[in-house]
Amino acid sequence: MPPKVRISRDEIIAGALSLVRKEGTASLNARNIAGVLGCSTQPVFSNFSTMEELKNAVLDKAGAIYDGYLKREVASGEYPAYKASGMAYIRFADEEKELFKLLFMRDRSGEPYDTEKENWQVACRTVQEYLGVTAECAERFHMEMWALVHGIAVMLATNYLKLDWERISDMMSDVFLSLKNRYQEG
Repeated sequence: MPPKVRISRDEIIAGALSLVRKEGTASLNARNIAGVLGCSTQPVFSNFSTMEELKNAVLDKAGAIYDGYLKREVASGEYPAYKASGMAYIRFADEEKELFKLLFMRDRSGEPYDTEKENWQVACRTVQEYLGVTAECAERFHMEMWALVHGIAVMLATNYLKLDWERISDMMSDVFLSLKNRYQEG
């Protein structure tokens, strides 16, 4: 009898990620993942107690891919760090549409609000230091910028609108400068 092929936890996560990229989050189930891997569902449930555990692992992996976008965009030096983080978010939405939807366009009730997360707090501190405003003003400023960035990202992720990168950059600069003037004037 031939030896059983062992499919690792990482291979299952990679297969699930590939499935989401091609077919969206609705396709994420044990049978479809097994189909991608060319095996039965047994290895899926041998490596993960529940589908929820597997979905969380896929979320973590998608989050790591997004973090790579952030790091690359900031490291490129093409934009100041604050703007680079917005551009990375939008680029991720455009290039990884289904992973963007998985991370940022799902029901997130019951999860901590973004203001409790480190990236949000770093962005608000950056705004506060750059503009010399209170923490409350910096958070309002960032929320308004975030609404623009998320809106552009959603339009690209859903193929509602296609914008070139220069136009996106200009839109972000226009809103940033308008908000800067408003908040610095008090």
